[in-house]
Amino acid sequence: MSQILITLAQLSVLVFVVSSMLSMGLSLTMAQVIDPLKNRRLIIMAMAANFVLVPALAYIITIFLGLNEPLSIGLILLSTAAGAPFLPKLVEVAKGDLAFSVGLMVLLMVVTIIYLPLVLPLLLSGVEVNPWNIAQSLIIMMLVPLGVGLFIRARYKEAAVNLQSIFATAANLGIIVLMVLGLVLNFSSMIALVGSLGILAAILFLVLSLAIGYLLGGSSPGTKSVMGLGTAQRNISAALVVAAQNFGSDVITYLMVVAIIGFVILFPAAGELGKRMNDGSCKEEPGTSPT
Repeated sequence: MSQILITLAQLSVLVFVVSSMLSMGLSLTMAQVIDPLKNRRLIIMAMAANFVLVPALAYIITIFLGLNEPLSIGLILLSTAAGAPFLPKLVEVAKGDLAFSVGLMVLLMVVTIIYLPLVLPLLLSGVEVNPWNIAQSLIIMMLVPLGVGLFIRARYKEAAVNLQSIFATAANLGIIVLMVLGLVLNFSSMIALVGSLGILAAILFLVLSLAIGYLLGGSSPGTKSVMGLGTAQRNISAALVVAAQNFGSDVITYLMVVAIIGFVILFPAAGELGKRMNDGSCKEEPGTSPT
């Protein structure tokens, strides 16, 4: 039965990632994705947050809490993997800048493919990382569906509108199934981690990463939410590829537990940001104009 649930969880990840990327591509134009990335200051802040401050934060947490080796490896590995496919869905809940979230997600994915194999061996001794294995999964599952969606939107706009709603529904169903199965499959592991400080480490990592990105997100509420959520939501797919190649099941289990905790923390956080946008407590300012 557990093997069936694991297979269903893997299928739900595939359905969610591919469907959400197609949905995003079908709802946006290439210009909408690229234009927000012309804000050089915002992009520099995003790079600093995701590839300097977050890895440093993970390293400090492992030292401060005295985590054992599998937990330390898992947290540091996750900190070096950015560009999560769940970001646009979180931003949609937060009512943030959706086009910027897609552009930022793609940029962070591409940088992760180059950054992770170079930096991880420096942070964790004895680690060898195959860049192509990481790149392959990200390209096939994320970049190709996104590109297909953008192409259909550019050439067949009416068809894109109809298809977008179908794939958006499929993505929503995929993430619901994934969250339920994730809790079922990892509940005992989450309970076992209570005494190891692993859950506390994950909570600190996620909350502080969210704060780092939000504070560096400029003046526009729409981009601040994207930066905060994009910095906190790490690329579990890339991290799992590396963990499967280099580490044992303890590291993989911890990555899955952190991913579930991330859902529990970040979706309510996104909802709160969305309420603030609806209540008008934050007035939108242009935050993605070129600088």
